[in-house]
Amino acid sequence: MKLGLIGVRSCGKTTIFNALTNGPTPQNSQAKARHVLNRIFIPVSDSRIDQLARVYQPKKTTYASIELVDFPDFLEKGPGMGENVAEIVLQMKTTDGLAVVLRNFDNELGEPIHPLKDLEKIEAELQLNDLIMVENRLARIEWSRQRGKMTSEIEREENILRILAEHLGNSHPIREIKLSVEEQKLLRGFQFLSQKPLMIILNSDETRFNKSGHFFEQLNLKGNSVEFSGKFEMELVALTDIEEARLFMADLGIEMSARERLTQIAYKTLGLISFFTVGPDEVRAWTIHQGDTAIEAARVIHSDLARGFIRAACFAYSDLTNLGSEKKIREKGLLRLEGKDYIVPDGTVMEIKFNV
Repeated sequence: MKLGLIGVRSCGKTTIFNALTNGPTPQNSQAKARHVLNRIFIPVSDSRIDQLARVYQPKKTTYASIELVDFPDFLEKGPGMGENVAEIVLQMKTTDGLAVVLRNFDNELGEPIHPLKDLEKIEAELQLNDLIMVENRLARIEWSRQRGKMTSEIEREENILRILAEHLGNSHPIREIKLSVEEQKLLRGFQFLSQKPLMIILNSDETRFNKSGHFFEQLNLKGNSVEFSGKFEMELVALTDIEEARLFMADLGIEMSARERLTQIAYKTLGLISFFTVGPDEVRAWTIHQGDTAIEAARVIHSDLARGFIRAACFAYSDLTNLGSEKKIREKGLLRLEGKDYIVPDGTVMEIKFNV
C-alpha cells in the first residue's frame, strides 16, 4: 500500500518523514531540482508475526509494510515547479491514500497557526484538480455526442460525472459521495485525488503536544487524525540508548513510536487488515482490504495462485495461540477449507491450494 505525505509550506513535513525514516533524508541539489520523490517502506509492527515466528522458527520473517512517499508542496508553484506540478499530481494519483501534515508550532516567519485553514487550502486544491479533470472529460463526451458516438456506458459515465462536478463545485471532496460498485468501476481510471482516503497528522512542538484537544475534535470530523511532535521524534530516533528513548517518550506522553502510530492510523484509514502465510522457510504478513475474498488474497501473494485457485486452507491466529500448535488445531477440526468467495478475516493464517 502506498501513502502520500503532503502539506503546505513550512508544515514540518520533511521533519515527519525523517522521524519515520530513522534519520535525515539526504537530498542533493540535482535531485531537488528534478523533484525526485523521497520514499521509504515502513514495516508494520505486529506481535502476531513475532509469535508465529516463535512457533514455526522460519528461516525468514517478513512484516507487512507501507510505502510512504514525501511529495513536494505542489500548492506553492514557485521557480521550477510549474512544469513539474502535472508530474507531481500524476504520481499522487498512484497512492492509495493521502496523509496531510498540519503545522501546530511557531515558524521562523511568525505566521499564525491555523491547522484547519491549512487543511481547507489543501482540500480546495485537490478538489480543483479533480474538477478540472471532470470538466475536461465532460467536454470530450459532448464532442462525442455531437458526432453521434455516444454509447450507453458513456451516458452512465456522463451522469455520474455531472454529479461529481456539482459536488466539487460546492467545495466537497468526492470521498463524501456514496458510490455504487458500478459507479466506482466507471471512475476507477480517473484516480481522483479528493476521492482518496485522507488521514491527518497534526505536527506540534513540545509545548503544544497533547494539549490540542480543540483542534483534534474538529480535525477528526475531517478524517482520522494523529498527533506527532515531529522535531522531538526526529531527534528521538537518533538515540542509540533504547531505555533513554523510552524515558524521553514517557516525559512527553508518547506511548508508541511514530512508525507504529502512523501504521495504525493508516490501516484504519485505508480499511486494511493482515493475513499470514507460515512455514519453515518464511513467516509473512500480507496486506488486504477488509472484505477481500480468498482469491483476492491469493492474488496479493502471486497472480498464479489466483489464476489456479482451488481452495484456501485457513485457521485463525487466535486458535493457534489458544491451542499452541497447528497439530492441535487440526485435531480440533479448526482447520477449514474455504472457496474463492470466502471473506478473509483479520488474523487468518492461510495456505492457498492451486494448480496452474
